[in-house]
Amino acid sequence: MCGFIGIYGPQGSDVALEIYEGLIAVQHRGQDAAGITTFTDSFHVKKGLGLVRDVFNERNMPRLRGALGVGHVRYPTVGAGSDEDVQPFHMVFPFGVAMAHNGNVTNFLELKERLGLSGVRIGSSCDLEVILYVFARGLEERIKPGGRISSEDVFFAVKKVYAEVKGAYSVVCILADGAMVAFRDPYGIKPICFGEKRTEEGLWYACASESVVLDVIGYTKTLDIGAGEAIYIGPDRKIITRTLSDKPHRPCIFELVYFARHDSMLDNISVYKTRRRFGEALAEQWRESGAPLPDVIIPIPDSSREAAMAMAEALGLPYREGLVKNRYIGRTFIMPSQIARTNGVRRKLNTIPLEFDGKDVCLVDDSIVRGTTSRRIVQMARDAGARRVYMAITSPPLISPCPYGIDMATKTEFVANGRSNTEIAGAIGADHLLYLDRERMNAAAQKGNPKVERFCNACFTGEYPTGDVTKEMLESIAGERCDSREKVVVESPARASMR
Repeated sequence: MCGFIGIYGPQGSDVALEIYEGLIAVQHRGQDAAGITTFTDSFHVKKGLGLVRDVFNERNMPRLRGALGVGHVRYPTVGAGSDEDVQPFHMVFPFGVAMAHNGNVTNFLELKERLGLSGVRIGSSCDLEVILYVFARGLEERIKPGGRISSEDVFFAVKKVYAEVKGAYSVVCILADGAMVAFRDPYGIKPICFGEKRTEEGLWYACASESVVLDVIGYTKTLDIGAGEAIYIGPDRKIITRTLSDKPHRPCIFELVYFARHDSMLDNISVYKTRRRFGEALAEQWRESGAPLPDVIIPIPDSSREAAMAMAEALGLPYREGLVKNRYIGRTFIMPSQIARTNGVRRKLNTIPLEFDGKDVCLVDDSIVRGTTSRRIVQMARDAGARRVYMAITSPPLISPCPYGIDMATKTEFVANGRSNTEIAGAIGADHLLYLDRERMNAAAQKGNPKVERFCNACFTGEYPTGDVTKEMLESIAGERCDSREKVVVESPARASMR
């Protein structure tokens, strides 16, 4: 999971400040590193480890000139997240290309080896670099030295990426020829949207991983780039789109469950309304199951707030904010080490004892991965005086690792692996636990856009829509992720605990 934005401004404009503002809006998608690359007659680059506000300042922003630019915030799913892995990436030969992405290349190691045998040295452990080289080689097949890049050349190169690069990815790039390109993987697993605005300077175009980025910087979202679709805006500033794959659209439902900001629209589905529908479905399921009614519904902030409110309304119960979040602590889900996650929970949340003391409380959360965070929060509720602690989860049990760009643990780390609901409740210390039924979850999401026939549910079922995920591939990815976490902790425990 990462966040990106690309902007193509009018001639003579500078896009860096808007990219900066866009990255702030999508900071929730990555707290490990940030970068911006712009172009005039050459590429201008500023990248670094840390939050957006820490990487950019009044000294380095002025040099990021140009009407073309891309920006990125990252958390590592492949690699340890070192300086060499910070996006965007760019090359100047044989073509000038700067690129950023969100997702994960499942055959990264295979492609890295293959490119190495052909003389290409991959200088990072970031999978974007192989996408960049495959794309550039596609252009090279079509264009003679000194030739100009056309839309057909770009679409040919994107088809090469689709043919060789497996996994899930949404990509934005700028070309030194004066163009912006964006494309989405053949199954459309990772989100990407496009928008525009008009000012006195002229027409501006932007592409981002979430619509909230466009909202914040004043763009109107005009389309969601579809599965296997590419968009090209050349020097003449005409928009050309092309569908280059015929695979079925399978967007990631976990974006709606957890990752996306609640004020975003993904594939024309409101994240906010979907999470409310999750809560309504939870209330219905709670009644049908005969579970004891709590005295109060309390969300675990932030992504479960809408669901908790809707659940409380549907059950006719009080909704209360009993857990206060420290806004200066990152998302513990995406912290790379168990030590960092454990320390982060207590720093991140504090209880309001008045809302717990002597009550049966139902805590609503979006998911349970390893169970570590849930167990500590349940104990916090008991320490605050709760008589009984129930939990309602807006998604089904997570049982399978995600090879598509979510660092969701290895199979052996899932608390739900091989356990019944009663056993999971015991493992996290809850008096009762209810997961939202998978069919109800999908129905609630699909209601936002019936044209989306199915969502990627791989983390709940182990059925991967791309059809090329093997046990060996999952073991390889899991091994690299574990190695990366250990490396981060060994090199800098303080840095790990800040993410």
